[in-house]
Formats: sequence, C-alpha cells, structure tokens
Amino acid sequence: MAGVSPAAPPAPEPGALLRLNVNVGVLGHIDSGKTALARALSTIGSTAAFDRAPQSRARGITLDLGFSCLCTELPPHLGLGPGQLQLTLVDCPGHASLIRTIIGGAQIIDLMMLVIDVTKGMQTQSAECLVIGQIACQKMIVVLNKIDLLPEEKRQAAVEKMTKKMQKTLENTKFHGCPIVAVAAKPGGPEASETVTPIGVSELIEVLKSEAYLPKRDPSGSFLMAVDHCFSIKGQGTVMTGTILSGCVNIGDNVEIPALKVTKKVKSMQMFHTPVTYAMQGDRVGICVTQFDPKLLERGLICTPESLQTIHAAIISLSKIPYFRGALQTKAKFHITVGHETVMGRVMFFSPAPDDFNKEPLENDFDFQKEYLYQEEYLSKDSKLSEENKENDQTGERQLPKQQWALLEFEKPVTCPKLCLVIGSKLDTDIHANTCRLAFHGILLEGMEDKNYIETCLPKLKVYKLKHKDGQVERLCDDYSVIGRSLFKKETNIQLFVGLKVKLSTGEEGIIEGGFGQSGKFKIHISDGVRPETKALLTATSKKKPKAGKGDPAKEDESNKADSVQPVRITLLFKRYIFDAQKKMIQS
Repeated sequence: MAGVSPAAPPAPEPGALLRLNVNVGVLGHIDSGKTALARALSTIGSTAAFDRAPQSRARGITLDLGFSCLCTELPPHLGLGPGQLQLTLVDCPGHASLIRTIIGGAQIIDLMMLVIDVTKGMQTQSAECLVIGQIACQKMIVVLNKIDLLPEEKRQAAVEKMTKKMQKTLENTKFHGCPIVAVAAKPGGPEASETVTPIGVSELIEVLKSEAYLPKRDPSGSFLMAVDHCFSIKGQGTVMTGTILSGCVNIGDNVEIPALKVTKKVKSMQMFHTPVTYAMQGDRVGICVTQFDPKLLERGLICTPESLQTIHAAIISLSKIPYFRGALQTKAKFHITVGHETVMGRVMFFSPAPDDFNKEPLENDFDFQKEYLYQEEYLSKDSKLSEENKENDQTGERQLPKQQWALLEFEKPVTCPKLCLVIGSKLDTDIHANTCRLAFHGILLEGMEDKNYIETCLPKLKVYKLKHKDGQVERLCDDYSVIGRSLFKKETNIQLFVGLKVKLSTGEEGIIEGGFGQSGKFKIHISDGVRPETKALLTATSKKKPKAGKGDPAKEDESNKADSVQPVRITLLFKRYIFDAQKKMIQS
C-alpha cells in the first residue's frame, strides 16, 4: 500500500479509545473454508460480509470481496498504550475465474492469512494467492483449516506433517518462517449448527495480535478509495463502501467518480456501523452521498477531483513471476491489472543499453533522455539470446540487466493513480491446468493520456534495435577503395546507406561511398588505405581458378588452394529507433 512511514493512528477524541486498523486478507483455494474462518473470527460484519449476495448464497461460494472485523485490545508490543486493535478481514474469493477480484483485494491488505485445507495441502489457487501475497503484502500467517476432518488419533501427526510441507514450500519466499496455525473454523462443515464451537480460533487470534504491526499510513496527498460495494438507503442517499488507498476524507469534502466524470459531496461516513467524521489511508469506510444511482458504480475508484489519470498506454518497470512457465514475448497479449481495473493489453519489452546492464535500478522514475535496447522477450536465465545480445555477449557468460521495462498498450483506456501496482496474467489459461497464470508484476512509471500517443508520446521513447548486415569484398578497386557485394538486395536504395561505416574482416574500417552498377554492389572508401596483406588476399581470390585437367596433380592442387582462400567479409552495424517515423540509421 502507498504511504511514507509507519505512523500511529490519529489521536482519539476526548473520552474515546485509541483505535488502530489493520487490514487482514483471507486468501486461499476454493472450498478451503475462508468465509467460515472470517465468520468465526469476526465480531462485526459489514454490509458486504459472509456471502450476503444472493448469487453467492445460491452457488455456495464467495463471488466478491467480503468484509468484517475483529476488535480486540491493542497488544503491548506496538507501544501505543491502552486502546483497540481493529482487524478488518477481507474475505477474497477462491475460485480461479475470480482472480481479478483477488488481485484487487490483495492491494488493500497489510497482513495475509493463507487458508489451506489440511486434507489437501497446497492447490493451484493457493499457489496463486501466495504469489499475489509476495507482490502485495509484507506479512503472512498460514492457517491449516478443517482439522476436524482428520481422525482424532492421527490428527497431531497429520498436522505436523502438513506444517513441515508448508515450511518447505515457503522456504524460498519472503514468508519463510511465518507462523502456521491449525484450526477448524466450522467443525462438521457448512451444514453444522451455527452454535458449534470452532477449534483453534482463540489461538489464531493471539497469533494475529502478535503479528500486528503499525502499517504505513499517510493522510497527506490526494484522497483515493477503492470502492467494492454501492447501495442506496431510503431517506439517506447512496453509500459507497471501500478501503482508502491514499490520503484522507472529511464530511463535506467533494469526491470525484472519475469513470463517470461525476463529483459529489460527502454527506456522512461510517466505519462498521459507527458514524465518523474523518477517515484516512488504510481505513475501511462507507461514504454517503446524495442524488447518485448506485447501479452506475458497482466497483471502481473515487478520488480528490481531477487527481487521477485516464491512460491508453504506459511504461512500467517489471519483474517476471518465477512460477510462470514459458517466455514473456514482445507483442504478446496479457490480461493487465492496473490498480483495480483489468484490461487486455499488448506488451513490448526493453532493457538498458548493454553498457548499462549493471547500473543500479532507477526507482519510481523513468528517464526519457536515455537510450534503451529493444528485446524480443523479457530477459531471464532461460530466454533465448537475440542477435543484438549475441553482439554484446563476447565473454560467453550470460549477462542480465538489473532492471527491465515494458511498454503496455491497452485495448481500452484505464483510470489509475501514478506508481500503482501492475500485474500481467494469462487468465485465458485452462483453470484446471496445474499452472501459475500470473506472468509479471511491476510499477506504473509513466502513463500516456493522449489518445494519439503513437504520434505524440512514443517518438520520445528512445528504444532501438541493433541491425547487423554481412557482405563480402568482390575485388580491389585501388589502394583506397574496394567493391563490395551481398550486403544489399538489387532493389535496395543504396543512397540511404551512403556515409555509413563498415568494417572488413581484415581489420580496415571504411565508409560506403555509393552504389556500383545495378546489381546491389557498392563502393567502400578506406581512408587509411588497404593493407598489403588484404591486397594479397583479394588478388588470390580474384584470380580465376585454373581448370584442373584429369590426372594433372599440380593443377588440382592449385585449384584446391584457390578454394581454401577465405573471402574478405564486410560488416555493417547500425541502430534504428523503433518509434522514429523516418527510420533513420544511427551509428555511434
């Protein structure tokens, strides 16, 4: 989440208790018991808790984010004195097709609970939730749920075995060594009585308290809130509920719904049924406005008026997700989640120029003055070496840049804040395939708001391709020039290449002077003169091969010698900026 530094919650009004809010994500595979766990932990449910939507109840699965909260006393290790710790539980759906909703939910959490069905262990969506957690979250607790399904005499051994398995799975992640707690959120399953007592939940609450920390909270800057539910209350107005991503809001403030270009005044606010006059980054809040149809906004962003950009393309700094199988290819299409919207987009990968591969990454900024190297795919240990990289890889050791970027071109415009999280996925992959669909993640550095960005913005982006052409010297012209061939096709306009530098395989450097005849041949001027040994070589190759007579060993030997003389090769290297409309050829 955005912010500057850990900060204590604002001082309470006289007589009120200090309250710290920490957002806890409840993530895991479908049917691992996440909603039952949220219900067992919660003291208060919001308007969007415990699968209240009719579709969720009909299908028996969570279809949207659910919110509830657990209130307990502030733990002493936070050093805030007496007060209340409010753990806002964000119940994310586990079904594979709802990954967009899960990614949206993960961006508003401070602490994550990964719920695992103890009888099944890690499953495909548990792994995807773990990947999302690593991108968007700092701390995690693993909850082994449904221990009531294990026979009592074998329960402890089975829990210990699964605990070791999970420790092994998390070994190479940022969550290694995180707490693992065994529970049964609803012994007896969904059909059991509501009065049944959960197992291990009080121990889990103690672990949650011990893992609580002062999240980064910053009330300054523009107000931005992710709205996940919108409904009307007769006689009051329309309520938008969500989580504040940045800044703060007061009663009486104007807020914009950028997707609709509508601005409304905040009439009243509540946090879990408690009226409030102020809310800040990290808070879960309901904002009431008047004269607004809730059907117009199911989910989306609201913000300080005119503080968000609507963009058609973007430059991001990115990293590949290691669990994604296969290469990330330039020109490929991905489902791109930008902030809280998911759209289709095409990608183009690029890296620093080879001399800058080892430079330290530039965080949260992009330099349009620098030159960048076009890449056919994201560079990783497994990616193929392109021609331009072979040129720069004389040592035989694979060099990878410390930072890589991508140009994203969206199929439809997206509204988002600067420096927001971006995740690229292949959501059209078969959901039953045991494979990670999340391909890359990154930070949005530059958004392009102009619809005609191809003409107005892209020419400023100095991404180049290295071009490499090979030919050979046909014959010596005089001491300072040679005639070359096989570098150009017959129909090539050689005038475009006049003045470009070439290098001979014998070491001389020359300049293309112009065409020679009509067959694609050309003349090269060598200002330092052709070396004597090169002349000798060219004289040997230009002599007509003697016809070897039958049974004439001397002539056969002479013919073989002429065959073995290597031609003098010509190499032309130049670069071309891919967004240069004139397609100029540049040599350093």
